[in-house]
Amino acid sequence: MSNVENLERRVKDLSPEELAASRKWFLSYDWEVWDHQPEQDVVAGKPDPLADKALRDHAAGKFTKF
Repeated sequence: MSNVENLERRVKDLSPEELAASRKWFLSYDWEVWDHQPEQDVVAGKPDPLADKALRDHAAGKFTKF
């Protein structure tokens, strides 16, 4: 049985109060992980190709002034 299947089985056994508490915890945890994703992407160099393209487009005059 996978970890996810094990969690699914255990979640089904929770009381309504426990389910509400676990939902609150999971949402908080999920947002915390999401908040750190951009930092991890920068360290991994993921935005570099997009930044390079933006700089090339800007240098070529392909931009709109606000």
